[in-house]
Amino acid sequence: MIWMSSSKIILVNGPVVKINNASSFKIRDMVMVGKKKLIGEIISIEKDEAVVQVYEETQGLKFNEEVVSTNRPLSLKLGPGLIGNIFDGIQRPLKRIENVSNGSFIKEGIGLLSLDEKKLWDVSLKTEVGKYIKEGDIYAYIDESSLIKHKLMVPKGIEGEVSFINEKKQLGIDDLVLKIKDAKENEIPLYMHQYWPVRIARPIKERLRVDKLLVTGQRVLDVFFPIGKGGTVALPGGFGTGKTMTQHQLAKWSDADIIIYIGCGERGNEMTQVLNDFPKLIDPKSNKPLMERTILIANTSNMPVAAREASIYTGITLAEYYRDMGYHVAIMADSTSRWAEALREISGRLEEMPGEEGYPAYLSSRLAAFYERAGYVNTIGDREGSVTVIGAVSPPGGDFSEPVTSVTKRFVNAFLALDRNLAYSRHYPAINFLQSYSSYINLLTDFYEENFDEDILLFRKKALSILHEEEKLMEIVKLVGEDVLPDKERLILEIAKIIRKGYLQQNALHSEDTYVPLKKQELMLRVIIELYEKSVELVQKGVALSQVKDEDIFLRVLRMKYEIKNNEDNKFLALIRDIDEYYQNLKKEYNKILN
Repeated sequence: MIWMSSSKIILVNGPVVKINNASSFKIRDMVMVGKKKLIGEIISIEKDEAVVQVYEETQGLKFNEEVVSTNRPLSLKLGPGLIGNIFDGIQRPLKRIENVSNGSFIKEGIGLLSLDEKKLWDVSLKTEVGKYIKEGDIYAYIDESSLIKHKLMVPKGIEGEVSFINEKKQLGIDDLVLKIKDAKENEIPLYMHQYWPVRIARPIKERLRVDKLLVTGQRVLDVFFPIGKGGTVALPGGFGTGKTMTQHQLAKWSDADIIIYIGCGERGNEMTQVLNDFPKLIDPKSNKPLMERTILIANTSNMPVAAREASIYTGITLAEYYRDMGYHVAIMADSTSRWAEALREISGRLEEMPGEEGYPAYLSSRLAAFYERAGYVNTIGDREGSVTVIGAVSPPGGDFSEPVTSVTKRFVNAFLALDRNLAYSRHYPAINFLQSYSSYINLLTDFYEENFDEDILLFRKKALSILHEEEKLMEIVKLVGEDVLPDKERLILEIAKIIRKGYLQQNALHSEDTYVPLKKQELMLRVIIELYEKSVELVQKGVALSQVKDEDIFLRVLRMKYEIKNNEDNKFLALIRDIDEYYQNLKKEYNKILN
């Protein structure tokens, strides 16, 4: 580490510190502040004065204490040991901090703790002396967990001939792995780790079309409002609408290889629940602990506000690192509203001109820069990988017109609006099917044709049409009651109820309903649309709704999600035959009466 010339503190204003003699500093330099060497970042320089954003508690700092630069921007130490770990907003491991702090609170001045330097890893080299390697090439493999194979990659801008290899079979995070001799005969050492600045996106070769579904096993998502691998998603909702619950389901069941969960500014007890629950969860696909493919970043509302602002960038940088290895990574950011509030507080300390509702004028550009780091890409090592960003938004009072929600809406392609009324009626996921949308439905047409029946998009369109029609009819029902409606419109209310309760509502605690394979999702919707089409045909012919609505069949359709197991496709086909047989017989009886 290179130390630059020091400076002196001339002002302390919460997480913001002003220093003088800053001519030798650079914007975004990481610095050590005061005697305790608190971690900070230069965020502005004007003439000979600089402003430092400090990522730890600044209480107790005095004027004229020294500030020294590390000559490096705020960066992450990337290497084996990330998976299964729990970090704070600037990549310091919380378990290790607990031991160092000797208590429940994080002590300031504990330094740049990161990956465990003492742990040894079994290294499997995939190169040899004399071989030419270039940026993005994999030169070693490490079994980071039973589910994730860590791939050591040549950093950006480095290429040459391997001139030295460390023959040891076990290496620590700071050990030299090999040396490369470049075109100028310079020997470049490659270690078990590499550093990357968090605010700069890792390079890629090419952005690819988002045309693969992030399979979640949640019917309302996979069929109605799909998420593309490498996509961007906003999950807005007021207090108690199930943002965290929905993200937990996505973390557990989505077919991403790696999950990064960022607890950004949420309440301490909520984050504690995440930290307690996640290590106990079992990955349903491998039957191993979910933490073997998960990284948690915890930065609660009572932790330093500046570190909360950095935690989002920490998470996205870790995601890009594993994406470069060829993995598909999903980020759960909970929530970007708290991150925006951190921006607002720091902006206020800097006395900047505020924008709408006190948020900084650059809120829009910061959100755009974050979401644009998602994507399905071809990496510089010619591997396909993706980063999917699912950002929860917490609008005060559930007001979606507030700045963070409205700005986020401009930069995401899927908007999953959580509804308070649905949540309070125990309808989960509480995704409002009238306010939500997904732009990925058109991009995923080929995927649906390959993995679903060709009629699935037509079924989806009909179901949404029924739900929209129900919304209009409910306005009339509230005024004059359901009895005045003609049978055709009353049938729409009955079928809409089945779509809502029998299809869109999902029980996370039920073994058959918590995760639903794509084939079962398709068959369930096929049954409902079959029931609607057979029913509406008879109602239009004049058959009374009381005869058309067979209680036994309607109840079987409503409860099929529980009573038919995920691998019992033949039972769905049998149910469709029963529906068809019942309505054929009813039609014959009606024709006899007419004749």
